[in-house]
Amino acid sequence: MSRAGRFGEEAMTAAMRQVADQLGVRADDARLLQLTNNAVFALPSEGIVIRIARTHRLRDRVRKVVELGRWFEQVDAPTIRLAEGIAQPVQAGDLIASVWQYLPPNSPAPAVEDLGVVLREFHALGPPPFPLPAWDPVGDARSRISEADGLSDDDREFLLSWCERLDEPVAALRRQDDSQLIHGDAHVGNLLRDRRGRVVLCDFDATCKGPWQIDLTAVAVGGVRFGRAEAHASMAAAYGYDVATDWYWPTLREARELKMIAAAAPILDSSDKIRAEFANRMQSIRRCETSAAWTPFATVQIFRDCLDHPITPPERSPH
Repeated sequence: MSRAGRFGEEAMTAAMRQVADQLGVRADDARLLQLTNNAVFALPSEGIVIRIARTHRLRDRVRKVVELGRWFEQVDAPTIRLAEGIAQPVQAGDLIASVWQYLPPNSPAPAVEDLGVVLREFHALGPPPFPLPAWDPVGDARSRISEADGLSDDDREFLLSWCERLDEPVAALRRQDDSQLIHGDAHVGNLLRDRRGRVVLCDFDATCKGPWQIDLTAVAVGGVRFGRAEAHASMAAAYGYDVATDWYWPTLREARELKMIAAAAPILDSSDKIRAEFANRMQSIRRCETSAAWTPFATVQIFRDCLDHPITPPERSPH
């Protein structure tokens, strides 16, 4: 990721310091946790995390996660909490930020079994009393593809054709039950342990309404593509349902794999290793190789976003 530029590390650090000044807190020990769709900074001595959206098109998403954060506290959801006493979201020039309580590393690290238990509790909350966007994996993929300058014409055409083919199966799945609260990016990397030892979810950018099975799919697909069948089995046992036996599993799996490929399309030029893994995935899809091995993007470059993640990521951050 570039340090310079309008949304580069230097600009985001300046924006973080502007937010800290507005809040009246010190940023002496601030450290960058993540620089993807959001710039995420921990300020451990102040007990907060500042999360800044790096593009203007994500402004509505920041407002959504703030509204969710307030509701999560009201219903004691198994989630991280917004920082107390701060009017949110916070404006930093023409950027917008949310501020969360900082949770230092707390042993034992959450495991895939914890994810199954937490998701069961999260789904039991039901939808909040305010609108949420609908699960739309095909629309999200099309958006990513449109932003991808480094895509070849052939790959772009293939991905757009895939989107078109998935339109109706995804619509059929949504017609079954499109009203549940889902996290939208449920993996172990989005788990933290709070000061009481409770395992909680973080990162609500993708939180929406949709079929609850969506939240079980990432680990199940990882079981196939990353050789982690044991993680999938543990997740199914902890949640009480094996999504790979679901009637809609083929659609769920395809939607997840489309996301895992399309999400990398805009950043192909950032790394030769990212580009090589992208090509590997495209080849396996073109050849209908449903068991071909993939390598998590997070292991080939420090790039943590909604692509995919190791079962035990190298770092966790409340974001």
